[in-house]
Amino acid sequence: MDRLSLAPDGLASASARSGARFTPERRLAGLILVALGLRIIFATSLGLGMDEAYTVATSRDFVLSAFDHPPLSWWLATLGHRLFGESDLALRLPFILLSGLTTVLMFLLGRRLYGAEAGFWASFALCCAPVLGVIDASWVLPDAPLLPALLGGAWALAHVFFDEDASRAPLWWLLAGLCSGLALLSKYHGVFLPAGAFLFMLCSPRHRAWLKTPWPWLAGLLALALFAPVLIWNAQHDWASFLFQGGRTGDPRLNLKAPFLLLGMQALFLLPWIFLPCVFLLARALRRGPAQERDFLLACLALGPVVAFTLPALWSASRVLPHWAAPGYLLLLPLLGREIAEAFAQGVRWIGPAVTGAGVVVTVLIALLAGLANLRLPALSGARYPLLETLDWTDVSDAFFARVLAREGAFVGASRWFEAGKIDAALGGRLPVLALSDDPRGFGATRDPQRFLGRDAILVGRYLTLEQAHQLYEDHFDSIEPLAPIAITANGAPAFELKLYRGRNFHDPAPEFTLGLKPVHARAARPNDPH
Repeated sequence: MDRLSLAPDGLASASARSGARFTPERRLAGLILVALGLRIIFATSLGLGMDEAYTVATSRDFVLSAFDHPPLSWWLATLGHRLFGESDLALRLPFILLSGLTTVLMFLLGRRLYGAEAGFWASFALCCAPVLGVIDASWVLPDAPLLPALLGGAWALAHVFFDEDASRAPLWWLLAGLCSGLALLSKYHGVFLPAGAFLFMLCSPRHRAWLKTPWPWLAGLLALALFAPVLIWNAQHDWASFLFQGGRTGDPRLNLKAPFLLLGMQALFLLPWIFLPCVFLLARALRRGPAQERDFLLACLALGPVVAFTLPALWSASRVLPHWAAPGYLLLLPLLGREIAEAFAQGVRWIGPAVTGAGVVVTVLIALLAGLANLRLPALSGARYPLLETLDWTDVSDAFFARVLAREGAFVGASRWFEAGKIDAALGGRLPVLALSDDPRGFGATRDPQRFLGRDAILVGRYLTLEQAHQLYEDHFDSIEPLAPIAITANGAPAFELKLYRGRNFHDPAPEFTLGLKPVHARAARPNDPH
C-alpha cells in the first residue's frame, strides 16, 4: 500500500522535474539551434538568387537608400561582404543570424499575449513556414530585417495596451516607434505597423484615449526620422523608388481568377496547414472585434499586408507575387500558437503528430532542395538543372578576366539588371559591371556610365543576339564585335550560354542607363524577367 500511495506523488514529482527541464524557453533555445543549422544547410546548398545577386552587386558601395526598396538589407549585404567575404554563406550570414532574433521576438510576443506555451508554438510555426522560416530567414532579402522589426513593434504595442502597470508605457511607445522606423527602413511594408496600431486605437474604446496623449505621435515622429534616408534619397532621384513601387500593378484590368490563384500560391508558400488556420483566425478576430482585444490587435496589424497584397490582383495587369503578403500572416502566428497550446492542454490526440509532421515536412523540403542542388545526376544537370535561378555563374570569372583585361580599364555591360547582378556576384566586385538597359534598376543609381567614357566593354546577355546588340548599342560604341560565348554549367554540364560582344570606345551613354522608370507592365512582357 505504501508503494501505491507514493506512486502518484512520485509521478507528479517526475512530471514537475520534466516540466522544469523542458520549459518553453529551453525548447525555444533548441528550436533556434536546429533552425539555424537547417538554414545554414539551405544557404550553403543553393547559389544566390537573381534578387540576391542584384542586391549584393548594388550594395558594394554604401547607399543612402536603394531603387527597389528601403536600404536596410543593402546595408546588411555591405556588412556581409566587407566582414565575412564573398562566399554565398558569408553574404547570407547577417540575414541568417537575424532570423534567430526573429524567432525570439515571436516567442516574446506570443508569451506576452497568450503565455509561454503559445509563444513557443508560434515560434515553431514560424520556423515551419517556408517563406518566413526558411527563405526570408536565409537569403539576402529585405524581409529578413523587416520581420524582426514588425515583431518587435507588435511586442512593444502589446505591452503598451495590455500591461497593468502603465508607468513604462512611454518607453514601450518609443520602442514601437523605433521598430516602426526599422521596418520602414527594411521595406515599405513597414507602414502597416503604425497603420495597424492606429486602426486598433480607433476601433477599441478602451485604448482610444492614447490618441490624446503625445506618445503615439512621438513614436510616429521617431519612425519618420529613421525613415529620413529613404526620403532624402528619393528627393535626390526624382522619387524614383516610390514611382517604381507605385506602378508595379500596371494598368487596371479586371481579372476575377487572379485573387484565387494568388491565395493558392500564398497557401503553398506558407504551407496549407499554416495558411488556412491563419485565414480562419484572422476572420474570427475581425468578426469578434475589440471585445477580444489581444486577438483584434494582431488582426489589425496583419490586415494591411494581407489585403493590400491580395485584392489588387483583381485589377492588376502585372503579377502580384504571393510572398508580398507574408508579413501579414507572420503577425497571425501568435493566434495559431495559442490554438496549438490549447490543443495540447486539452489532450487533443492528433495535435502531437500534426506538429511533428509539419516539422518533418519543412526539414525534408530543405534536404530535398539541398540534394537537388548537389547531386551529380545526368537528369539534374545542364539545362535540366531544376534550380537554374539559384545557379552561381562561377564560369564567368576566369573567362571574363582573360577577355576584359586584354585592354586596361574595360568594364562589363549587361543587357538586363538581373544578369548584371549575377555577373557582378560571380566576379566578386573585381570588375565594374553596368546594366546598359532601359531598366537598370539600382545599377542606374549606383554606377554612373559617364565615368566609363572612352573605355571598351564586354557586352553580355543570355538572349542577346548580334542584331539586338547592334540595335541597342551601336550608337554608344565605335564598333561591336562578337566574341566566343561562355557556357554556364550546372553539375558539370552546360546549362545555357552567355552571348558576348566587345564594344569599342564607349560614348554617348543613353539617359535611360541611369534610372529606368518605364512602366512596369511594359517590362513584364520580357521573357525570363523574374519580376
